Amino acid sequence: MAVSAVRTRRRRIAVGAGCGLAIAAFAFGVELSDRPAGAPTIASHLAIRELAGQRIVIGFGGTEPPKGVARAIHRGELAGVILFAENFPSRAAGERLARRLQGIRRPPGLRAPLLIMADQEGGQVKRIDGAPSAAAEQMGAAGGAFSRRQGRATAANLRDVGVNVDLAPVLDLARPGGTIAETDRGFGSTAARVAATAVPFAVGLQDGGVAATAKHFPGLGAAIENTDFATQRVDLSKQTLRAVDEAPYRSFIGRGGAMVMLSTAIYPAFSPRPAAFARAVASGELRSHLGFGGVSITDALESAAVRDFGGPARAGLAAVRAGTDLLLFADYRAGAAARGALLRALRTGSLDRAAFEASVSRVLRLRHGLGRG
Repeated sequence: MAVSAVRTRRRRIAVGAGCGLAIAAFAFGVELSDRPAGAPTIASHLAIRELAGQRIVIGFGGTEPPKGVARAIHRGELAGVILFAENFPSRAAGERLARRLQGIRRPPGLRAPLLIMADQEGGQVKRIDGAPSAAAEQMGAAGGAFSRRQGRATAANLRDVGVNVDLAPVLDLARPGGTIAETDRGFGSTAARVAATAVPFAVGLQDGGVAATAKHFPGLGAAIENTDFATQRVDLSKQTLRAVDEAPYRSFIGRGGAMVMLSTAIYPAFSPRPAAFARAVASGELRSHLGFGGVSITDALESAAVRDFGGPARAGLAAVRAGTDLLLFADYRAGAAARGALLRALRTGSLDRAAFEASVSRVLRLRHGLGRG
């Protein structure tokens, strides 16, 4: 769900076309000639601690990176950072923070832009003042052309403060009674409406040089509660999930969408595990069934749904084994614990090195692509 909700609950504070083609090309990297020099092979040459770090995205409070975060970036041990409203007490302060993060010197091969992420959906979930000016349901009602313009305006707003990844749009159907509908985060209640309006928002983002992130795969529209606050089971059949809930993702992938966020709800039709930890979903449905070749990312891994599964180390290992590329933590200390677990598993050989490097290569291709804007 909204990755800041876990921080809100804990701290009771509000956390509140050339470029697009480059992002799409580097997200997929199908043709070798489309790839930036060095990106496809660099993962195999990384130090093991760098390799582990390229699977981690973290958040922190305030307008200065904690020493541990700055040190991890300097050592090449983080792929990116998620920023919340508390990191933006003013636009100028947020821009300075993003510039400070990108300016930290990193090891050779890891000097492409960090992934600087924000939840900028519009409506109730918007971290930075400015675009989008409309909530998802308003964009859904206004149509695809309007949504695409909102996406372009959002990209300009985010790039102006140094954000290069938007954790949007929501592709979940706004099913009556579900949390997506109740919080006005959905573009529509049918797969056709969502595909026709949310996907153009994503295209607009990438037109403006900001990577779009479709969420929450394979679809959270039937969940009645936010997974940040409670474990959720989505008891839809495999047939319904594939034909209805996954349909907007198929359109997103077909239009060159860069990233997909995996839900932490449980989908018994596929697995008894949360989707981000289920190989049948993260590798089977998303990659084998839909053919996604971009970067996948978990929803926030400090949520109630994840706590029931285990702590950050166990959750991180489970997500990596399932085939999810990036692990998202709102708290940098939890991210450090997960990075340590990945490092130990790589050293002992309990994680497949080739699969790990393939994920890191996808992340590095995206980072290189974002540097071409």
